[in-house]
Amino acid sequence: MFKHFITLQWKSFWRSASLTSGLFMKLFMGFWAIWIIIMMTSGGVGFYYFIKENLNLDPLDTINKFLVYWFVFDLLLRYALQKMPVINIKPLLLLPFKKNKIVHFAFGKTIFSFFNIIHTFFFIPFSIVLIKNGHPAINVLLWNIGLIALIYGNNFLNIILNKKDNLIFIIGGVLAIFGVLQYFGYFDVTIYTAPFFTALYQIPFLSIAPIIILISLWIVSFRSFTKDLYLDEGLASKASNIETENLDWLNRFGKTATFLKNDIKLIKRNKRARSTVIVSFLFLFYGLLFFTGAVEAYDGPVWRIFAAIFVTGGFLLSFGQFVPSWDSSYYPLLMSQNIRYKEYLSSKWWLMVIATLISTVLASGYLYYGWEVYLAIVVAAIYNIGVNSHIVLWAGAYVKTPIDLTSNKNAFGDKQAFNIKTMMLALPKMALPMVLYAIGYYTYNPYLGYALVAIAGIAGFAFKDAVFSKIERIYKAEKYKTLFAYKQKK
Repeated sequence: MFKHFITLQWKSFWRSASLTSGLFMKLFMGFWAIWIIIMMTSGGVGFYYFIKENLNLDPLDTINKFLVYWFVFDLLLRYALQKMPVINIKPLLLLPFKKNKIVHFAFGKTIFSFFNIIHTFFFIPFSIVLIKNGHPAINVLLWNIGLIALIYGNNFLNIILNKKDNLIFIIGGVLAIFGVLQYFGYFDVTIYTAPFFTALYQIPFLSIAPIIILISLWIVSFRSFTKDLYLDEGLASKASNIETENLDWLNRFGKTATFLKNDIKLIKRNKRARSTVIVSFLFLFYGLLFFTGAVEAYDGPVWRIFAAIFVTGGFLLSFGQFVPSWDSSYYPLLMSQNIRYKEYLSSKWWLMVIATLISTVLASGYLYYGWEVYLAIVVAAIYNIGVNSHIVLWAGAYVKTPIDLTSNKNAFGDKQAFNIKTMMLALPKMALPMVLYAIGYYTYNPYLGYALVAIAGIAGFAFKDAVFSKIERIYKAEKYKTLFAYKQKK
């Protein structure tokens, strides 16, 4: 049975209309996965000696102290980036397949998820170093078994919480509060959590407790999805009351206003689109890693532009990356209307420009760290408006990934608006402004670097009509391939 499911998944991938972009993304993501694996492995070895030699602390006690933050952050990261197990469930329910088999296969796919495996590349090298330095092998082994059970417990807990956005935000908020309280010395939550992880090492066979937790979470998640696996209930789209609104203040944009209103309504009414806006707002705080000197590795001058691009372009890089996929459910209807691609693309462009300007104003708080920091943010905003806004629209013609706006109502649906693909696709857009700034910085001074980046943005804005004409021709050439891709079930 499982072999048959795997065969169906394999055929689905190779027969997909988005095979080229999907294959490229898998290769691109594979490169970064290898890089992360190398960094985690190096960290697993280096962490022991850094803690012992530089901080004069016991490495095992230190890691046990902060494991609570490790696991909670892992849960939050999974919720934001890990895709739920997706198979084409509705057709399978019409065939003689048992529901239990379908759910088992879908859950089985998550076992080999990168989010589960990556932890081992840290803990195994760290454990080898522990044994090498005199720690009992059996204790280290049982400690690892307990941690692995908790990691996979997070995997199934993420599946259970996938429909509960408010709860995950509460968990993240509590983690942040505990972190701040511990940093300022008011309350240390690790005093109460560290003994549990230490006991996994010290008390033989206590690792059975995390295993029991894992089995319990698996049973709860399995029953939850099996219960909802009905065409007329769990997988059915649920209707809801929608209030109409005119948004007459957008009429100043002419024909483009029709599409602007549609996009704003989509963001206000749809869970996936709203979560993208939330993520773009969180990008405003990304600069704290670079502008405050908190991370020594990010003190280089070129990193300032890198951070500023993210601070002002969070919405552009997340929401804009999936144009026109946001309209995939009714894209055939749009293409049957008497509209010009230029009007459609202009609405998306204006939406990204408005969001970039709002982000730039909100980022004025970075003036606290000096006017040069905010100058970098303003320059990056100009570049995002003049260049990156065009790049994301251009790339959208080739990204034929349909987005199911009702997927957050379905079992095994892809419920996350922001995922690894959007993040990886954003990376190439960082290289050019960093190179331009580096040329100016190292040949004359930082202001020449800022000037080069700003000039590139202004030039892109000046040639907007010519660029839009080129993008419009590409969208027309890809029109029928896109329509065919959007008709397929992922």
